[in-house]
This record gives sequence, C-alpha cells and structure tokens, in this order.
Amino acid sequence: MVMRRFVRKQAKRTLRSLAPLSGQAPWRRAARMDPSPRKERLLRMTTKPPAFVPTAFRPHPWLRGGHVQTLAAFFLPRRIDLPPAEERLIEVEPGIPVLCHCHWQKDRNALTLIVVHGLEGSSESQYMLGIARNGLAAGMNVVRMNQRNCGGMDHSAATLYNSGRSADVAAVARNLVEQDGITGFVLIGFSMGGNLVLKLAGEWGSAAPAEFRGVAAVCPAVNLAAGADALHEPGNRIYEYYFLLQLFRRFRRKVRLFPGDFDASRLRGVKTLRGFDDRVTAYYCGFTGADDYYDRAAAASVVSRIARPALVIHAANDPFVRILQGTRQALLANPNITYVETEDGGHCAFVGAGEGDYDGRWAEREVVEFAKQFR
Repeated sequence: MVMRRFVRKQAKRTLRSLAPLSGQAPWRRAARMDPSPRKERLLRMTTKPPAFVPTAFRPHPWLRGGHVQTLAAFFLPRRIDLPPAEERLIEVEPGIPVLCHCHWQKDRNALTLIVVHGLEGSSESQYMLGIARNGLAAGMNVVRMNQRNCGGMDHSAATLYNSGRSADVAAVARNLVEQDGITGFVLIGFSMGGNLVLKLAGEWGSAAPAEFRGVAAVCPAVNLAAGADALHEPGNRIYEYYFLLQLFRRFRRKVRLFPGDFDASRLRGVKTLRGFDDRVTAYYCGFTGADDYYDRAAAASVVSRIARPALVIHAANDPFVRILQGTRQALLANPNITYVETEDGGHCAFVGAGEGDYDGRWAEREVVEFAKQFR
C-alpha cells in the first residue's frame, strides 16, 4: 500500500498545481470510477498466429486499475542510465528542425529503433529512455525523436506539432538512411507518437522504403475525437487539466518567441482539449476545425493498409485513449498486425513487478522483443 499512497499523494499535488484551471477535484471521482480489475488474463486478438507472441502482462499487485497504473508510471521514480547520445538536428521541412538523440552501436548497420513520444512528452520521457536502454542492450541503435517544438526547440521555428505530422517521422527515417547508411529500422510510438507511426506505416503501405522492417505502437491515439472527448469525462479531468496546462504554457511561449505568427487571444474560452484543438491546433495547422483535424490526422483510416509487421498494445482500462469498434475490426482484419489488448495497464504504463534486471515496465520490454525478429 505504500506505493499506492505515494501515487495518490503525488496526484493530489498535481491537482493543486492545476487548480487555476478549475475548482473541481476530479481525483476523488476518478478513484471511485476505477474498477480495479483483478484478472491477469491477456486478451490477444489476431487473425492468424503471429511471428511474435508477447508474454502475458501481470500488473504489480499494489498497482491495479487504469488510473493507478497511469499515475504510477508518471510519478514513480526510475533510474535509467544511458551512454551519451549524439544530438542531431534534422530538418523535417525547410527551416524546421527537430532534435533527435541518437545512440549508436559500434556497427551502425545494426537495426535502428526510431522512437516517438506522446502529447507534451519529449525524448526525455521515461518510456523513451526505457526503450533506449532495452534497445541498446539488445544490440540495436536507438534514435529518440522529439516532435516539432519539443525537447526545448520552441525557438526553432514558427510552427506547431500535431497528430497528423507523420511526414516528420518519415523525414527523420530518410535522413538516417541517407546520412548514416542504416539498413533497417523499426518505428515505435507511444500514445500520440503511436498514432504517428501507425499513420506513416499505413500511408506507406506496400510502397514503404526497403529499410522499413516493422512498427510498434503502445496505447496509440488512433481515434482522436473519441480520445479528446474521453479526456473531458469527469473521471479523466486530471489528465485534461495537465495537458491543457502544458499546452497553454507552450503556446504562450510561442507567442513570445513569434509574436507576429501567433495570437494569445485564441486561448480565451478554451477549457477542453477539443477546444484547444479547434481554436489553436486546427487554426494554425491548416484544418478547418477540430473535427476536420481529428478525422484527417487519425491513423484509424489507414491501419488497414499497413503492409509490414506491426504490434499494437492497448489496455482495456486506458483512462482516455479509445479504440473504437470499427478501428479494432480493421486492426484485427489486417494479417500484418498483432493486436494485443490487456485488461489492465492504464495509459502507456503497464507497470508490473520487477525481477532481476527487469524493472517491470512490460510494454517497453515487449516492443523491443518484437523488434528483435528483424535483427
């Protein structure tokens, strides 16, 4: 119970920091709504025996339930030691660089993992570091890619990142092939990053680069509208407050850096993520509104065209990422996709009990195990 109390204490501190956005106390509602399922059965749904068979996820006995898992992954301290990375600026469009942290094996011909973070994350997010550690130990190169603006790059260009910029991931992959001569890569994404890598794999289809081996996504936000609406549910407001706080800060920073390109008044009246996407993301990124953005940027419309091996991991009790029935059917119908849905795991968490060198972060382990088949 010590770990559970620690997570709840940190969550309450977070709520106090978000108090200016609302006077509500969603943590209490979230705690009541959490069903805390006790079963450990793995729900693996696929249309044919996959080349990769994941192990069953068993949540830590003190950390059961979607909200507890999600907050535990966010707050519990971790120590991940990595060798120094090569910092590289890669232009994804003329004049628009993104910052990548590259970890190389002595032989750069090793398989390369290109890892993409989620909304308001960065190359320093814990799951990004965890993938880097596991990939390096498995003899792979690892490139931790920051999306536009992220990783301290707000100053670099008058642009915003969004869930539709799969071409940015393609530009990074192309640069690594052309500049470093890598002969094989796997795309890995978490949450928003999961949507981006699946979207790119679907857009490439059977015409993907020869070096592209496969793709893995953890809790991918492939149904953007459903996810945005789920964030506004009473039990999920803690997460919506957090994202809005971070997005407001970033946008105000962009206004200060590029006053002629961005207008802070567009934040007036914004109280939801959907509102932010309608007033800011869509407006500055070429969409007619939030609905248009969600429709055109979601990977759900192209997952049926993925033509290389893919692994999709999702938790049934993810508090706010929703995979709609039509999308689930498309994932299941594609013989190239192994779709894994666990009963517990929360959002990008999957915190189990550690043992030996294994720290219990199940999803981070499984995606690297999936990638091993392409070495």
